[in-house]
Amino acid sequence: MWLYYITDRKQLPGAPAEQRRRLLDKIAEAARCGVHFIQLREKDLSSRELEGLARDAIAIVRDTSAATAGSPSHSRPKGTRLLINSRVDVALATGADGVHLPASDLTAAEARNVWNKVASSRPAVIGVSCHTADDVRRAHTEGADFAVFAPVFEKVIASEQHGGTGLAALRQACEAVGPAAGKRFPVFALGGITLENAQSCIEAGAVGVAGIRLFQDNDVHTVVVRLAGRSR
Repeated sequence: MWLYYITDRKQLPGAPAEQRRRLLDKIAEAARCGVHFIQLREKDLSSRELEGLARDAIAIVRDTSAATAGSPSHSRPKGTRLLINSRVDVALATGADGVHLPASDLTAAEARNVWNKVASSRPAVIGVSCHTADDVRRAHTEGADFAVFAPVFEKVIASEQHGGTGLAALRQACEAVGPAAGKRFPVFALGGITLENAQSCIEAGAVGVAGIRLFQDNDVHTVVVRLAGRSR
């Protein structure tokens, strides 16, 4: 089971400086435990603040993970890859492994074109947020390395709970780019993922699960061990 930690320091306790420290500690924990992808999703920060945080996070990941270059789309990823939400410029400037694109952002093809003009010798990992099977097909066609399909169970926005699309929609999205379609394109499940329901996402066709609370509210080692055991 592939694992994808999406950060949100504001959900961590403490004043801003303490939240930043706790976030970097959680990133180190995730990399040390073998989480495959980490998305730095701190959209409220200024460019300078985001670059500073990204550089610190990348240094931690490099120190604690055996990350290697290349695309994860055709084989299990090795080590931890750190991606920046939306900001291709910040990812390039800080030496991140790639970017994660929101559904309304640049296309994967556009982002890769920008990346290759600056760092063609350093292939980018590009993930895309998707909400329908058509979104997933489009992400694959446009050259993304993987899609994150959400929300499967539920999504929390501004302390309100919103119903998810369900496992049937996740299964449909995975089948749209799965073995039956003669393709291999990883799809992660996101939205209300817990230790109890993660395996049902894999059974629906997802290659792994993504989340914020799944990692920030739990001991990451426990998450990795329990989910690895259930995916065998």
